[in-house]
Amino acid sequence: MVEESQVQDQTNGVLNRKLRMALTGGGLGAFIGRVHATAAVLDNRAELVAGAFSSSEAKSKASAPGYDVCPDRAYGSIHELVEKELALPEDKRIDFVSVATPNHTHFEIAKTAAEAGFNVICDKPLTFDLAQAEQLVDVVEKSGVVFAVTHNYTGYPLIRHAREMILGGELGEIQAIRASYIQGWLRTRLEGDDQKQAAWRTDPTKSGAAGCFGDIGTHAYNLARYMTGVLPDQVSCHLKTFVDGRALDDYGHAVIKLENGGLLTVTASQISHGRENDVIIEIDGTKGSLAWRQENPNEMIVRENGKPHAIHTRDPNAPFLKASGAAACRLPAGHPEGFFEAFANVYRFAFDAMIQRANGEAFEKKNTIYPNVYDGREGMFFIQQCVASSQENGAWLNLKHDGARR
Repeated sequence: MVEESQVQDQTNGVLNRKLRMALTGGGLGAFIGRVHATAAVLDNRAELVAGAFSSSEAKSKASAPGYDVCPDRAYGSIHELVEKELALPEDKRIDFVSVATPNHTHFEIAKTAAEAGFNVICDKPLTFDLAQAEQLVDVVEKSGVVFAVTHNYTGYPLIRHAREMILGGELGEIQAIRASYIQGWLRTRLEGDDQKQAAWRTDPTKSGAAGCFGDIGTHAYNLARYMTGVLPDQVSCHLKTFVDGRALDDYGHAVIKLENGGLLTVTASQISHGRENDVIIEIDGTKGSLAWRQENPNEMIVRENGKPHAIHTRDPNAPFLKASGAAACRLPAGHPEGFFEAFANVYRFAFDAMIQRANGEAFEKKNTIYPNVYDGREGMFFIQQCVASSQENGAWLNLKHDGARR
C-alpha cells in the first residue's frame, strides 16, 4: 500500500494525542450526526469530547451518553459551546467543530467556531444562501482555520484514483460528463406526516432556495468538478416539483457548458420509485471514458475503443491504482469499503492539515484533496444559478465563479 506521506496533501508533522472533536447536531433520532461521529474516529486519530447535540440543552444532555460525552460538555448552543470550551485549559479544549445540522443553521455555527479559532468540518450545502457562503469564506481566510466540507463521495478510493487519471491526461481532453443522483424516498409527501428528515429538507425556510437540487444535486455537480477540474461557463436548468403541496423541487436537470467547450449534465431526483442513493458519473474524454456508481463503489469501468473494457477495482496493492486512491484505502482488495470509509477520508485528510496548523506549519487551503470552503461556496453559487435559470424557463446564466477550484 502507498504510504500516506507520498500523497501531496499528507503532512510529515505529528501530534502526540488525538484531535478533540465537538459535534453540533446528531441528537436523538438524527442520521448524519452519527455518521460524522463514526467517520471522525474511524482511524483513531480523534475523539468526540463535547457537543451541542440539540438546540435544547436538555435534549443535548440527554443525547450525550450515546456519544460517551460527559453531560457537562453537552451544550445548548454553539455560542455556549465556544464560550465554555475557550474557558478550558488549552490541553483540554476542542480542536474542531463538526456541523451536522439543518442547512439554515450552518452559517452561524461555522462562523462562530471559525472566529473562535476552532477548525470546522461542515456538512453540505455549505450555507443557506450564497451571501452567507461569501461571508464564511472571508471569516475562514481571516481566522486561518482548517475548513472541510463533507462532500463525502469524493472520499471513495476509486474517485480519487479516477481524479488522478483524469488530471494526468489519461482520458485526454474531457468533453462530456453525465452526473446523476437518483432517490425515491420523497415519492409521497412524507413532510405532511412530520417525518423528521423530510420536514426540514422540503421547508424553504430551513433548506434554502432548492430542495432536491440543493440536497443531492450539489453532490453530483461537486463530484464532476472534483474529478475533472474542468471549469463551468454557463448553466441552463429546469427544476420541477411533482408532488402536490410540496414547497421545493423534487426533481431537476441542468445542462452546463464548460469552458473547454464540453458539456456536463446534472440530474437529481427524489421521486424515482425504488431508487435509493444511486450516484452515477460517466466521463468521456478524447482518449477514453470511465463510469462509476456509488452503490457499487469498489469497481470502475474504463473504456477505450478497440480495446477490451477494463474494470478497475479498489486494490491498494495493484500497480494500476494511483497513489491518492491507494492512500484512501483501509482494507485489502475484495473486502468492500463503503460510505463510512469514504466519509472518513474527508476527515482523515483534513486532520493532516489540522496537525500542520497545530504545529505552526503552513498548510494548503484551496488545492486540497478534501472539499474545502471554496468548494462549498461554489456549490452555493451552483444552487443559486440553477434556481434562477429555472425561474427564467431554463435561461442560460453565468456559472463562472472567480474563487472556484481549478
